[in-house]
Amino acid sequence: MAKIELIATATFGLEAVVKREVINLGYSEVKVADGKVHFQAEEKDIAYSNLWLRTADRVLLKMGEFKALTFSELFDQTKNLPWHEWITEDGKFTVTGNSVKSQLFSVPDCQAIVKKAIVENLKEKYEKDWFPETGAEFTIKVSLLNDIATLTIDTSGSGLHKRGYREQALVAPLKETLAAALVELSFWNKDRILLDPFCGSGTIPIEAALLAKNIAPGLNRSFASESWPHLDSSIWKQARKEAYHAIKQDLSLKIFASDIDSQAIKLAQNNAYEAGVDDCIHFSVQPVAKIRLKEKYGILICNPPYGARIGEKEEMKKIYQQLGRLFAQNPSWSAYIISAEEELENLYGRKADRKRKLFNGNIKVDYYQFYGERPPKKD
Repeated sequence: MAKIELIATATFGLEAVVKREVINLGYSEVKVADGKVHFQAEEKDIAYSNLWLRTADRVLLKMGEFKALTFSELFDQTKNLPWHEWITEDGKFTVTGNSVKSQLFSVPDCQAIVKKAIVENLKEKYEKDWFPETGAEFTIKVSLLNDIATLTIDTSGSGLHKRGYREQALVAPLKETLAAALVELSFWNKDRILLDPFCGSGTIPIEAALLAKNIAPGLNRSFASESWPHLDSSIWKQARKEAYHAIKQDLSLKIFASDIDSQAIKLAQNNAYEAGVDDCIHFSVQPVAKIRLKEKYGILICNPPYGARIGEKEEMKKIYQQLGRLFAQNPSWSAYIISAEEELENLYGRKADRKRKLFNGNIKVDYYQFYGERPPKKD
């Protein structure tokens, strides 16, 4: 198969996590730049990477990259790219774009130029003057950064955070991709206890269970590139077949998820069922004050409510204090908390061993990591 270049896009702060995932999936020549992880691949890897990447936002097929200071340069170099290798005669395509620190700053004009150039390319290759646009859909993006134009085709369609298991969610839910990243950034593994006392619709414990059971996160959804005629459908069948065989069926996990809201727990249980991990997670309705850390070397990963109103903020401060006192009583536990609360360390009662800046949607947050004692090594 011919070599292609794929780009896994990453949310700010998660580039290193996505890069590690890409490398662990076996890809080489990996490089990171501006929220994107580039890697060399083959056509079959369009299916494989979409199915398996847990923390990336999308997988893009890179068509070309070049310097463009004028609309003429943008038109000519776009037209010279091999669009006919992917877009069929009846293909329907739209062009999106962005421009940062570039002379070609008008995004609508850049989109129109790219669209026109692709149409002219297809006219020459297919020897036609008109296209019905009734076939497969293609979303093309022109990104300009420091006068360098990068042209890609989106292979994913809906963002990769849409796994297919969360039909219902509470207000402002944590994205599945971010939840998976929180788990991967922790020291949790399948042999340790995991606790989420603010589980909401269950995203963090569900993503942890999917990771432990080696369930491909994209197994229960479809992707835009599945309908591309130039991409052999057997690629997707084979990738899904391998993914099903890779699932670890007989696995005993200790994942506990609770919330004070009984409706949230019902949603979380339904989502876990849809994800195929309902047998791995113990759900309960209880406040944080009722939690007791009886066993050793557990891991807490949580996304507490931020508290938009003054009364709620004061209540959350009390909860952070409760968590700090609780973990002080059992220093073998580690706590990982994503929060916008700038006073969290003071409230918790100790300085975080590590703090990572992230974005939860449009909200700037910190991922506070409080390390407990290391469990003894197994023989």
